[in-house]
Amino acid sequence: MALSASDLPTMYSLLANSLSGDETLRKPAEAALSQSENRPGFSSCLMEIITSKDLASQADVRLIASVYFKNSVNRYWRNRRDSTGISNEEKIHLRQKLLSHLREENYQIALQLAVIISKIARIDYPREWPELYSVLAQRLQSADVLTSHRIFMVLFRSLKELSTMRLPAHQRKFAEISSHLFEFSWQLWQNDMKTILHAFSSLGQSFTSNAPVEHQDDLYLTCERWLFCLKVVRQLIISGFQSDAKSIQEVHPVKEVCPMFLNAIQSFLPYYLSFQQRHQKFWDFTKRACTKLMKVIVSVHDRHPYSFGDNCVIMPVMEFCFNRITNPEPEIISFEEFVIQCMIMVKSILECKEYKPSLTGRVMNEKEVSMEQMKKNISTVVRDTLRSLLPDERVVLLCNILIRRFFVLTSSDLDEWYQSPESFHHEQDMVQWTEKLRPCAEALYIVLFENHSQLLGPVVVSILQEAMNGCPASETSITPGMLLKDAAYGAAGHVYYELSNYLNFKDWFDRALSLELMNDHPNMRIIHRKVALVLGQWVSEIKDDSKRQVYCALIRLLQGKDLAVKLAVCRSLCFLVEDANFSKKDFIDLLPTCWDLCFKLVEDVQEFDSKVQVLNFISVLIEHANEILPFASTLVDFFQKAWEESSGESLLQIQLLVALRNFVIALGYQSPICYNLLLPILQRGIDINSPDELNLLEDSVMLWEATLSNAPSMVPQLLGFFPSLVDIIERSFDHLQLAVNIMEGYIILGGTEFLNLHASSVAKLLDTIVANVNDRGLKSTLPVIEILIQCFPMEAPPMIAATVQRLILICLSGGDDRDPSKTVVKTSSAAILARILVTNTNYVGHITSEPSLSAALQQAGVSIRENILLSLVDMWLEKVDNATVIQQKTFGLALAIMLTLRLPQVLDKIDQILSTCTSIILRGSDDINEESSGDNMSSNLSHHKDNFPSKDSRKRQIQASDPIKQISLGTSLRDNLQVCATLHGESSFNAAISRMDPVVFAQLQKALQMTSLG
Repeated sequence: MALSASDLPTMYSLLANSLSGDETLRKPAEAALSQSENRPGFSSCLMEIITSKDLASQADVRLIASVYFKNSVNRYWRNRRDSTGISNEEKIHLRQKLLSHLREENYQIALQLAVIISKIARIDYPREWPELYSVLAQRLQSADVLTSHRIFMVLFRSLKELSTMRLPAHQRKFAEISSHLFEFSWQLWQNDMKTILHAFSSLGQSFTSNAPVEHQDDLYLTCERWLFCLKVVRQLIISGFQSDAKSIQEVHPVKEVCPMFLNAIQSFLPYYLSFQQRHQKFWDFTKRACTKLMKVIVSVHDRHPYSFGDNCVIMPVMEFCFNRITNPEPEIISFEEFVIQCMIMVKSILECKEYKPSLTGRVMNEKEVSMEQMKKNISTVVRDTLRSLLPDERVVLLCNILIRRFFVLTSSDLDEWYQSPESFHHEQDMVQWTEKLRPCAEALYIVLFENHSQLLGPVVVSILQEAMNGCPASETSITPGMLLKDAAYGAAGHVYYELSNYLNFKDWFDRALSLELMNDHPNMRIIHRKVALVLGQWVSEIKDDSKRQVYCALIRLLQGKDLAVKLAVCRSLCFLVEDANFSKKDFIDLLPTCWDLCFKLVEDVQEFDSKVQVLNFISVLIEHANEILPFASTLVDFFQKAWEESSGESLLQIQLLVALRNFVIALGYQSPICYNLLLPILQRGIDINSPDELNLLEDSVMLWEATLSNAPSMVPQLLGFFPSLVDIIERSFDHLQLAVNIMEGYIILGGTEFLNLHASSVAKLLDTIVANVNDRGLKSTLPVIEILIQCFPMEAPPMIAATVQRLILICLSGGDDRDPSKTVVKTSSAAILARILVTNTNYVGHITSEPSLSAALQQAGVSIRENILLSLVDMWLEKVDNATVIQQKTFGLALAIMLTLRLPQVLDKIDQILSTCTSIILRGSDDINEESSGDNMSSNLSHHKDNFPSKDSRKRQIQASDPIKQISLGTSLRDNLQVCATLHGESSFNAAISRMDPVVFAQLQKALQMTSLG
C-alpha cells in the first residue's frame, strides 16, 4: 500500500528512533524503515520531512531522511523486474521538489541532496529530465550567495556523475552542456576571485590594525562557492572537449583559463603565511585553493597537452613551477603540498609522450598535412620552448636542488625514524609518490635524468664523489656531510640503469660501500639503510666476483638492531634472490642464518606492512633456494605459528598462502610432510561459506592446485575436498583454469577410487562448465574431458552423458568458423566424440539415438538431414586439417569404424572417408610411437629421479599408453573395409570404390601396402 501525507508523523518517529542509542527503539525502527522503502510514496515522505520548515531545527532527523532517500534512489529509481520501483508520477514530483529546494542551509543535508540529484541525472538526463541544467542556470542568475553555492555543489556533483558515461551520445550531450554553462561559470569564478582578493586585502590590513572584520561567514561561503565553481570549470574543460591529443583541435578555454589560474595562485600565496596565525579558516582555504588550482592545471595539461603547449600557457606555468622548486619564497618553503604539485606539473610536462619526437615517417609529396604531421609540428614547437626554458645549466641546477635539498633527510625525518623505524621505512619506501615531498622529488629526478642522462650522468657521479670525500667511511657523526652522502647514494640508486655507464659498481662497492657496512656505529644506520637499498637497485651490475660479498654483507645487516635497516635488507634480498643470475652456490651456506633471522624478524616487527614484506621475502626464498628439505620442519613450525597469529588478518593470510604454495612446490613429492599444517588451512580456504572466502579463495585454490600437482599419491582428506570445487564453479567461473587443473589432478592421482566416490560431482561440474562458458573457457576444459575418457573409456562417457550431448551440440551447431577459437573448440569436441566411438563404440550408438539429444538439437535450431552419426562423420572430415597429430589419428580410426556400421549412407561417403584416412597414414600420423617412447623415457627419468611419479609424469604415462597410439589405423582400415564389403554386399561396395579418384585409390593401396609391410 502506498504511503501518503497521513504517514508523515509515523515516518518521522521511525527516523528519530533509528538514531536512538537505545537498541530496543533503534532496531524495530530500522526494520520498519527497511520494510517500507520499496512502498510507493516512501521517497516522497522522506522529501517532505527533509524540506519541512517546521523541522528545520531537527537537522539529525532530516539528515538521516536524506540518507534513506539517497539509498532509495540507488535501489529503486531504475525500473527493475524484481521490484515495482518508484512510479513515473512520483519521480516527476520528486524532481520538481528537489529543484525547488536548492537553498538548503544545512551543509550536510545539502550535500546529500546534491548527490541525489546527480544520481537521478545519470539515469534521467536528458530524456526524462531535459530541463535540469536550464533550470539550474536560470536560478543562478538571481541567486544569493548561499543558493548559488548550493547550485554549484549540485552542478559539480551531477557533472562529475555524467562525465563517467563514455558512450559517444553521452559525450556529445556533455559537450552541449559545457557550451551552455562554461561562460557563465567562468565569469562567476572571475568575479568571485576579485571579491575574495579584495576581502583578503582588507583582512590583511585588519591583521595589523586589529580592526574588526565583518561578514566573514558570507566571505567564507563565497570562497567555498569559488572552489565549487573552479571544480565545475575543470569538469567542463576536461570532459566537455575531446582530448586534443586525439582530435588535434585547439581547445580555446585552455589558453584562457590556465594563465588566470596561475595568476590566482600568485595572488593567494602571499596570504599563506599572513593568515596562518590570525585567520585560520582563511589560511586553510588558501592552502586548499592553491593546491587545487595547481592540480587543475596539471589535469588540464594531461587532457589537452597540445593546447597547453602554447607559449602563453606552458612558458609561464613551467617558469613558475621551476622557480618554486629551485628558489622558493619564504611562504612556499613550509607549503609542502603545493611544492609537490609544482613537481608533479614539471614531471608531467617532461614525460609527456605528445612532446616526445615521433618515430613515424612522412609520405613524400603529400598534398595535405596529415594528423601525425600536425602532431609532429606541435611537439617540435613545444620541445623548442622547453629547451629554451630548460637550458643545460638550469637542468643541472634542478638536478642539484632535488638531490641536495629534497633528498636530504631532515631532523623531523630522523626523529620519526628514531621513534618508529617501521613507519619511517614504509613511508619512505612504499608511499604513493604524489603524497610526500621526498618521493615526489625522486620521481621528478628520475624523469629529469631519463631526459638528460648524458648531461646529468657525470653531474650525479660528481655529487656522489663530493659526498664520499666529505664524509669518509670512518665518519660516524650525523653531519650534513653524512646526510648529503645518504642523498647522493639514493640518487645513484634510482638511476642505476643509466648511471652504470659512468660509475663502476665493483669499484664503488670495494672502496666505499663494503667499508661502510663494516662500521657498526649506531649512527651508521643512515648509510646502512641506503646502501642496502642501493644493492637491491644495482642487482644487474653485481657480477659473479662480487655476489658472495654482497650476500654476506646484507645477511650481516639483517643481524643488526635497526628495523628500518632490516626491512630495507629484506626488500633488496628479494631482488637479489629473484634475479635470473642469482648464485645459489654462493648463498647456500647462508640459508640457515637467513631463515633464523627471517623468523625472528617476523616476530620483532609490529606493523602489518612489515610482516607482509618479511613474509614475501620468505616466500621468494622458498621459491628460489633449492635446499628446502633440511629446513622443512622449522618452516612448518613457523607457518603454523604465523597462521594462528594472523587470524582476522586476511591480507597477511594471503601472503602466507602464497608462501605455503611455494613451500609445497619446493618440497615436491615430499610435500606430505606438511599436510598436518596444510590440509586444515586448505579446507577452510576453499569453503565458499567461510567468512574470509572473498579474500582467501583465489590463493587457496592456487594452493590446492599446487598440492595436487606435487602429491605422490591421493590421501583421504584431500580426496574429500573435491565437492568444494563444484561449489566454487557454481558460484563463478573466475577460477576456471585452476579448477580444470585441479580436476585433472584428481583424475590422474585419484583414479578409480576418485571416480567411484565423486562420479556425480564430476558430471555436475563438467556439465555446468560446458553449458555456460565461452569458447575460451571450453578450450581450457576440453583437454580434461579427454583425459577423463582416456583413463576411463567405458565408465566415463555414460557418467558424463549430459556433457557428451553438449559436445555433439557444439559440433553440429552453426557458427562462424573463421573464428580461430570456435574452430579449435569444434575440432577438440569432435576429437573427443571420435575417441568415444573408437574406445566405446556401442555407447555412441546409444547416445545418438537418445530422444533427449534430438530434442536438444531441435531446440537449438540444428537440423539433421540424416543420421546424427553421419553428421559427425561430416564434422570429422571437415575438421581433420585443423586437428593435431593425435586428433587426426583419432578421426581416422573413428571414420574407419564407421565402415563397420549398418548405415547404407556410409557408401556414399566412402571415397571421402578413405581419402582422409589415406592422407593421415601417408602423413605419418598413424605412427606416433616414437613420440610415446620419448614420453616413456622422460616419465621413467622423472620416476627414477623422484622415486615417486609426479602428476606430470603420470600424465605423460597416460598419454604414452593411449589406446589411440597403440591401434594401427592402416590395419584397422583394411580389416574394416572387408567388414564393410560383407555388410553392404560386394557389388554395392565395389561400385562405391569404383567412384574413387584413381590417384586417391592408388594412394590408398600404397598406404595399405605400407601397413602390411610394417
